[in-house]
Amino acid sequence: MASENIKLADTAMPEEYVDKAMEGRKRRRRIITFSVVTVINIALLALLFTQLLTPASGAKNTASSNTTTGAMTSPLIGKTAPDFTLSSLSDGKTVHLSDFKGKPVLLNFWASWCEPCQAEAPLLSKTWQQVQSKGVVMLGVDSNEPSSDAHKFLQKYGLSYTNVQDTLNGDTGVNYGIRGYPETFFIDASGKVVARYGPLDTKGLQSELKKLGIA
Repeated sequence: MASENIKLADTAMPEEYVDKAMEGRKRRRRIITFSVVTVINIALLALLFTQLLTPASGAKNTASSNTTTGAMTSPLIGKTAPDFTLSSLSDGKTVHLSDFKGKPVLLNFWASWCEPCQAEAPLLSKTWQQVQSKGVVMLGVDSNEPSSDAHKFLQKYGLSYTNVQDTLNGDTGVNYGIRGYPETFFIDASGKVVARYGPLDTKGLQSELKKLGIA
């Protein structure tokens, strides 16, 4: 019996080794926990980065997918149209909306890659030929895109009226509450917005022109 106790005593692990073994296990747990947390954080950052990039890459599709047609509501109707200062696409000269006060204005927001804008362009070109002699101003505001694309669009559809390009942040579109392209604002001679329209057709255009006193 005594000899068995001696053997047990001999084989028992010293307390200092037990402490070291436990500390080793704790260290391994901390390392594993840290690694797992790090992996999770990296995955979350990657997801966040992807989400941040998605709106930018899909902005064109969102803007051009505007399915609202006909007359649209706007808090600007009945109020003075927000003024802006932008550069002309034709010669780079500064254009102020306020320069045209005293004349009715058709303010058209567009983008060259927007399919509804492409469908609407021939009507705008034809309308300009009909109304320019009546003192009506047609003014296009291109979205922020390469100016070379905008120029190709203007040439393709023969849009000879004044067109300007929005700021890098699209400030003008934001001020007008643009939700998609194209959108047209009809502004009377006093500078007040009388209507907002989605993609134009002949009937809708004629109806809105009458609000401006143009038959």
